[in-house]
Amino acid sequence: MTALPHMEQLRDIISQLREHCPWTAQLTHEALTPYLIEEAQEVAEEIDAGITGEPLRKELGDILLQVALHAAISQERGEFDLDGVAEALCAKLIRRNPHVFDPHGALNPKPATVDEIDAAWDRIKAQEKAELD
Repeated sequence: MTALPHMEQLRDIISQLREHCPWTAQLTHEALTPYLIEEAQEVAEEIDAGITGEPLRKELGDILLQVALHAAISQERGEFDLDGVAEALCAKLIRRNPHVFDPHGALNPKPATVDEIDAAWDRIKAQEKAELD
């Protein structure tokens, strides 16, 4: 795997801000929620307007900031960290794409139509939700 030096730098910057910036230090999941929604709307507006490239990259960075802040708050609570968020996402992508991966995450592509892929995604998502209930 390739190292992600800027992700490490982002984690370090968030940690320093949480420790040394009173505004950032007081943030909670609840306080961040409006910013998360606002940033997601801004990304959607860029895409809807056909704006990509550097402007979209910057807007996606704002979403990443929200994820990193939420992960930092959870890490402080001993719940999970940014790598744990990525781990959960990787596991979900492997589970929900059985046409690409075997259950252990090994590459094992099989032919599938877009309709079959959509149906499998929805079915697996429903199974996951039922397991949580």
